[in-house]
Amino acid sequence: MKSVGIICEYNPFHNGHIYHLDKVKELYPNHTIILAMSGNFTQRGDVSIINKWDKTKIALKYGVDIVVEIPYVFATESADKFAYAAVNLLNELGVEAIVFGSETNNVEKLEELANIQLYDKKYNKLVKEYIDEGINYPTALSKALFDITGKKIDKPNDILALSYIREINKLESDIKPVSIKRNNDYNSLELNDGMTSASSIRYALYNKENIENYIPEETEECLDKPVFNEDYFSLLKYKILTEEDLSIYQTVDEGIENRLKKYIVNSKNLEEFILKIKTKRYTYNKLNRMFNHIMCNFTKEEAERLDEVEYIRILGFSYNGQDYLNKIKREIDLPIITRFTNEFEMLNIEYRATCVYATVMNEKDKIKLIESEYKNPPIIR
Repeated sequence: MKSVGIICEYNPFHNGHIYHLDKVKELYPNHTIILAMSGNFTQRGDVSIINKWDKTKIALKYGVDIVVEIPYVFATESADKFAYAAVNLLNELGVEAIVFGSETNNVEKLEELANIQLYDKKYNKLVKEYIDEGINYPTALSKALFDITGKKIDKPNDILALSYIREINKLESDIKPVSIKRNNDYNSLELNDGMTSASSIRYALYNKENIENYIPEETEECLDKPVFNEDYFSLLKYKILTEEDLSIYQTVDEGIENRLKKYIVNSKNLEEFILKIKTKRYTYNKLNRMFNHIMCNFTKEEAERLDEVEYIRILGFSYNGQDYLNKIKREIDLPIITRFTNEFEMLNIEYRATCVYATVMNEKDKIKLIESEYKNPPIIR
C-alpha cells in the first residue's frame, strides 16, 4: 500500500481545502491519504474555531484516511518546529510525498533555497544580523535569501514549504515535496468569490457575516459556537497580571514581559493590547504564540526538554486507513497511540492545553471536550 501526506490546520475546513484534497486524489489515486493536523491551537497562536475532533470528522468525510495530531508543543511554535513535527510524523508513517499549497508553486526554486538555509553559512550570518537590527524572523529569512540568490520568498505558505523541504532533507528522506498552486491570499481578510482564505472566513465569522458560500455543510454544522482568540482575553489578562515571572514561558523573550505587564492593565480587549505592544520584531503571529504559551503554562524548560516527537497519536481513520496502519505498524519506530496515557509528558501538556481551550465554553461543552481528551478513541469512518 502507498500513502501521501498533507500538513494542515483546517481552521476552518473550507472549499479551498476540498479543492486541495481533490488535487491530491487526482495526483495520487489509490493512495492512503494521511493528514498531520494541529489540534485545538494552531501554528499562528490562534485558537482553532472548531475543536480537533470535529475537524477530524470533516476531514474523514472528505476522503482523508488517517488523521494524526501534531502535538501542542510543536503545533503552536514557529514554522521550523511545526514543520519538524509534521514531517517527522509523516515520514514515520511512510508517505511517498507531501503535497502542500504554495504561492510560487515552484518546487525546484524552493528546494534550492531550502538547501541554502541548510548549508550556506552566509545565510545564518545574515539572518542573525537582520534579527539584531530588530527585524522579525520571517522577514530576516526572506531578506537573507534575497541577498544571496536575488530570489524573493516572502509569502507565508512558501515559507512553510521551505520548512517542510528543509526537514525532509535533514531526515535524508525519500519523501517527494509536491506543490499545488495557492490561488488566494493567505492573510487577506476579504471574502473573495469562489475560494477564499481561512483568515477571511474567521474574520467574517467573528463579524457575523454570511460565509455559507465558502464552506461545506459539514463545517457550517460545527460553527454554531465558534471560539476566537478574543474570547480568552480575560484569562490572558489574569495570567499576565498575577504571574510573578512571565519569562519562564516559551517564546516570551527577555524584556518583553515588562511591556506585557505595563500595557495589559488598561487594554480593553486583545486587539487593543496587540496594537500597543506590536513592533517590527514582535509580529501579530509571534505575539499570539507568546500569549498562547502563557495561557497554557507552556514553559521554556518544557520546550527544551520535549524537543523530539514522542508518539503518533491517531485522531481518526477510515477503514482503508486502519488497514494501512495494520500493515505498516511493525515498520514504525514511534509508539502509535489511540488512547490517552500518562506515559508521555507531551500528552499531559496536550490535556492541559485542551482544558484551557475549553474554559470559554458553556459547562456542558466544557466537560465534554475535556473528557474527550482521555475518553475518545479514534473516530472511525
